[in-house]
Order: sequence, then structure tokens, then C-alpha cells
Amino acid sequence: MPIKPVAAAALALSILLLGACAQPALKHSAPPESSKAAQGPVETAGGAGDEAGPTGNPAAAAVPKSPVLPNLELTDRMVFDLLLAEIAGQRGNMGVAVQTYIDLARRTRDPRIARRATEVALFSHNAEAATIAATLWAQTDPDSLAAAQALTGILINSNQLDRVKPLLERLLAGDAETRPELLLQLNRLLARVPDRAAALNLTRELVKPYDNLPEAHFTLAQTALSAHEEMLGLTEVRRAEALRPEWELAALLEAQILQHESDAAAIAKLRAYLKSYPKGREARLTLARLLVSEKQYAEARTEFQTMHKVFHEDADIIFAVGILSLQLNDTAQAESSFRHLLTLDYRDKDSIHLYLGQIAEDQKRYADALAEYSMVTGGEHFIMASIRHASVIAKQDRLDDARKYLQSVPARNTPDRVQLILAEAQLLREANQVQAAYEFLAQNMEQLPNQPDLLYDYAMVAEKLDRVDVLEASLRKLIALKPDHAHAYNALGYSLADRNVRLDEALQYIDKALQLAPDDAFIIDSMGWVQYRLGHYDASLKFMRRAYTSRPDPDIAAHLGEVLWTLGEHDEAKRVWQDAAKKSPDNEALVNTIKRFTP
Repeated sequence: MPIKPVAAAALALSILLLGACAQPALKHSAPPESSKAAQGPVETAGGAGDEAGPTGNPAAAAVPKSPVLPNLELTDRMVFDLLLAEIAGQRGNMGVAVQTYIDLARRTRDPRIARRATEVALFSHNAEAATIAATLWAQTDPDSLAAAQALTGILINSNQLDRVKPLLERLLAGDAETRPELLLQLNRLLARVPDRAAALNLTRELVKPYDNLPEAHFTLAQTALSAHEEMLGLTEVRRAEALRPEWELAALLEAQILQHESDAAAIAKLRAYLKSYPKGREARLTLARLLVSEKQYAEARTEFQTMHKVFHEDADIIFAVGILSLQLNDTAQAESSFRHLLTLDYRDKDSIHLYLGQIAEDQKRYADALAEYSMVTGGEHFIMASIRHASVIAKQDRLDDARKYLQSVPARNTPDRVQLILAEAQLLREANQVQAAYEFLAQNMEQLPNQPDLLYDYAMVAEKLDRVDVLEASLRKLIALKPDHAHAYNALGYSLADRNVRLDEALQYIDKALQLAPDDAFIIDSMGWVQYRLGHYDASLKFMRRAYTSRPDPDIAAHLGEVLWTLGEHDEAKRVWQDAAKKSPDNEALVNTIKRFTP
């Protein structure tokens, strides 16, 4: 590949879109759970007045039964012990606090004291004491779901599964009204069991009596998925859906399981579900996200627009429509969406001004672009907005003004300063003042000699001036500073391959780059180019096709066409060049390559 400066992409579509919608991706994620079932096992102690208990579990708070309290007289000894335990805890002497509470709970058999003992033991991370205290709590208040769940969580955390099963059986056999909630929590409750097969077997036994409840099959499907038993998971989630066809959560879990097969299978499932239940917001969001990952941008935008009809003021959906419209070059829709966002309470209006500025800049509405960029006065987008502002000034044949503007921008730290230096050098390069850019970077290198981005850009400008000595020295220094800098290895290897010298060395550098960034289209192109220089034409063509399919860049097209031409595939070479030339008619590498082979 021709060596290019490394810069952040102007539109990282999938990341922006996924982040904007605040939804976890299906692949490699935890199985979905209902919002009510999202509470986990005991981790921290709750307040003494919290009816849900230390678990913080909503099911435990459902119509709690008052515990049967012992008929006790408040003695001086009890008061002393209570004060001793509390004061010891406040002073950090948790051992005394825990033991005093446990002794007092044993003597009084009062569930309130047992509960407090459990809380203090959990807070002090004393697993043994927490087990004793929670056991006392469950014994003294046998009808308390909070007590049973606290003990269950503690036993699971200490891997005492033999004691867990009867407790969970009693929990599930209790109140039928809370049973569905408890079933949904089983997988989360058992998540810390290291033996996933054992957790699956336990879940299978626990849900067996509740075959008529969709939650039982859903939970078994979740646990099966955690144990890498995808076929069992698929069978069980489909049984849950048969019992409750409209259940969106089950549809999402089936899609997650199907995604192990392919994104296409998950997309088909979600489309089928939405055909019957078109109001499934989470299912439609997930479908749209998968379509984005498959680069089906038009279809993804359609899904977001469908949601927008129902959720008119949902900022995340409007943002997604705007981003996808940009990707589809529908700037009118993109601008409309972004301007609508400015009327809402959107959390990141600076980014919207940045996008609106870019749209105006691309349309040569320079006054509008400057106005939008000027709206970004601070925050994480400030430097980028300032750089774009300077670029617009330069596009109006005011290079000196653009440079003065960049020099006036306050740099909050060294990374900001480096970005501003690189931006000014880029303005000089775009004005074909390569020598001036080289001298400007050399001057700043004296003050910031060990900044990787400056070293890389300095090397690239040196290459343009055929200063191979500076190129190699800068890249070798960069590699010494950052041994994992894939583009440094790539640039060094490509510079050798392009000059057709030290090809074995070039191959080693590019191979190292490919190991560090195996999916980078430009590095794949470099590997194809060095293989071409070595005379390995078939291997070269394989890499070139892969690079061009991943990213149809005009520089890569120039290389692919040359390899095809050398192999006698003249018609295909011409098609590749012509397609690239339509999109990038001024690309220097492409134009020169076409002239060499088709004068």
C-alpha cells in the first residue's frame, strides 16, 4: 500500500451507532435477562430497614411476611453487646463486631439480629461467618425469602452446592406469584459456580417441576448457553417461546444462540418475530444493530425509521438515523436528523455540531461549516472541531490564516499539542508545500522527540521528499518506542518493497505488521505488494483481492489492477481501475498506474 498517515476515521459507523443506542452486542455477551431479574446474589449488605434484604432482590420484597419474633426482655447484657458490636464495626474492628453479633443471634434467636450479623459479616468479607449468620437468619425466619436468598448466594459463592439445592427448591416451592421471578434469577444466582456443567445439571433438576412455566425453559436455556450447550439452549428457549410467543426476551435469546451459527440466522429470527410482534423495540434495535454489522445500512436505517414513528423523541434512534443517512450519502436526511437532535436534550451536542459542520464543509457551504465548528467550545471534540475549522479556512485559499488559527488554539496537554502540529503539517502537505511541512515537523521534533504520531508523520513526509535515511531512522525509533505499532512496521516494509530493495527484510516487517493487525486492509495490500515484488503472483493476487474486498481504496485498486494485468487478466484489471477512477479521478497512484499500462 502507499504509505498513509494514521488518523481516526471520520465516521466510525458501527461503533458510534452501537454506542448511541446503548445496547450490548449479542455476540460474546451475557444472555439477556429481564429488568426485574437483573439483581444478583448477595454481594453487599443492605440497610436494616430494607425489606428486600441484603440481596436487593425485588422478589424478596414482594409482600414480605413479618417474622415471628421471640419473646425477649431487653437486658443490660443485650444492650451492651449491641453497642459493642456497632462501636467495634465503626472503629474497623470487624472481627469483634461479627463475632459479637453472631453470639447474640445464637442466644436470642432473633431474626433481626441474625440479619444484622449477616450484613456485617458480608461487609467484612468473612465468608465463614457470613455462612453461620445467614444460616441462623434462615432458621429463625424460615418464611423470609430474603434470608433464604442471602444464604443461597453465600453458599454458591463458597461453592457449597450440596447445601444449595434444598434451599433453592424451598424458594421455588414457596409463593407461586414470585416463582417466575425466581426462576429468571437462577442463572444469575448460579453464575459464579465454576463448574458450568454442574450448574446446568442443578438448574435442570430445579426447573423440572415447573415445565408449564416459560421462565423455567428460558432459565435452562440461559444456563445451557453458559455451559456451551447451544443445541439444548436452542431447544429450551423455543419451548419457552411456544408457551409465550410474544415474549421478546426469549426471541432475543434465541437470536443470540443463532448468532453462533451466523448473523444471517439471527437476523432471520428477529425479522420473523417482528413480523408477528412489530412493537418489539429491543428486538428491532438488535436487528438494526446486526444489519449495521453486516453493512446492510439501508435496511438498518429502515428499522430505525420504523422505530422513530413510534418513539418520536428518542434521541438515540434519531442519532442512528442521522449516522446511517450519512453512510448512505443522504445528507439531507442526515442534516434533518441532527438538527432535530439539537432541539432535544441530547447528551452530546458537540458531536452533532461536528457532523453538521462536516456536512456543510463537504457541500462547500463554508460559512455554515465555520459556524457549526465554532459552537464546539470545549470538551473532547474541541480539538477536532478546531482542526476542521482551520481546514475550512485553508480551503478558501487562506493558508496563512488557517495556520495562525491553529496556533491560537489552546492545547490542554501534550496529545492536544501533537494533534494541532500534525494538522498544521497536513495543511502544508495539502497545499503541496511538502518541503515546508518537512521543516515544520523537524522543528517540532526537536521539542517533542519521542512522540509516536509525530515520528510517524515526519517519516511519511520524508518519504515524499525521498529522504529514505530520515524515513528509516524515524520508523526504527518509533518501533523502539512502540513495539506494537503495526503501521510503523508496515510503512518500513512497504517503503522497501516499493523501492524494490531488501525484499526479504521488507517481507519480515510486513509480516510482523500483519500479525499485529491481521484485518487491516492497507497492511494486507502491503503483503500483496511485497509478494508481487518477489514474483509470487498467485499469492499476491490472493492478498490483493482480500484487501480490495475489505476496502475498495483507489491505491489498493491501483495495485490489484497491476497484479491482474501482469497475470494476463487485462479486462478485469481495466474494470478495477475504471471503477476506482470514477470515485477517485484525481488519485495520483491510480492515475499513474493506468497511464503506465494503458497509455
